[in-house]
This record gives sequence, structure tokens and C-alpha cells, in this order.
Amino acid sequence: MMLVSPAFPPGGNIPAEYTCDGSDISPPLSWSGVPSGTKSLVLVIEDPDAPSGTFRHWAAFDIAAGATGLPAGYGPSRPAAEFREAQNDFGQQGYGGPCPPQGGGTHHYHFRLFALGRPRLDLAPPATALAVIDAAQHYAIARAELIGTYRR
Repeated sequence: MMLVSPAFPPGGNIPAEYTCDGSDISPPLSWSGVPSGTKSLVLVIEDPDAPSGTFRHWAAFDIAAGATGLPAGYGPSRPAAEFREAQNDFGQQGYGGPCPPQGGGTHHYHFRLFALGRPRLDLAPPATALAVIDAAQHYAIARAELIGTYRR
């Protein structure tokens, strides 16, 4: 599978619009090469450079297997209706954009897409992003990753 964003190239800088310094909305994403047998998709965003360890910014799950991407704009004022969202490490449900400490250097944001051989994850609300990742790994039949960077 391949995961890309028209907002930034692989390894490139995530525009401020998609961070806590801007509108704090999710960037547009698209993917291809989803294998046959996929029953649902999971998208997670993690920052392994966070001072306290890996920080989970978003976990979107139970995404339709036929989806080819997500438009920009999910966030606190626009929760998802067509898939489920977990509680991120900010303690809120949904997307929370990159927000590294001032002067903390460049952080790398790992956007990971999992193709699952299961139609949905049976997670009771409020599921955490970590719980989504743990559950998704058991049913993953393919994975893709896109890394973007941001510094303040």
C-alpha cells in the first residue's frame, strides 16, 4: 500500500494549518494498493520524538475498506461521522495536530495506515489510540506509512 498527502511530501514539513499553531485540522490523505480481503482500515498518527515518549495524535478506525483517502478538516469542530475516532494523548477524542514543545527540535509524525481483515474493531468507547493500535496489529494484512515533520 502507499499513503500520501497532497499537503506535504514524504519526509517534508507539515504545514502549520494542520498543527496547533494553525487550524488544528487533519491534513488531506490518500492511499492506494489496498489488498483484496481488506474489510476495514485504521489510520494513526504518532510522534515518537515527544519528550515523554511516543505521543498519539489521532486514531481513526472502522474506515470503509473501499475508501481511498480522507479529506482535510477533521478536528475538534468537525468530528468524523463515517468512521470512529479514539481518544488521543491530549485526552480528547479525534484529531489533535502536531504541537511539539517550543525549541524542542524537529519532530517526526508517523502517519500509519493498516488494512484489516476484520470489518470493525470491537472497542468500547472511549477507546484510546493505543488500544486501537494494539487491536489493529492483530488483524493487519498490510501497512503503509508516511512521515511528516514539524518544529516550533
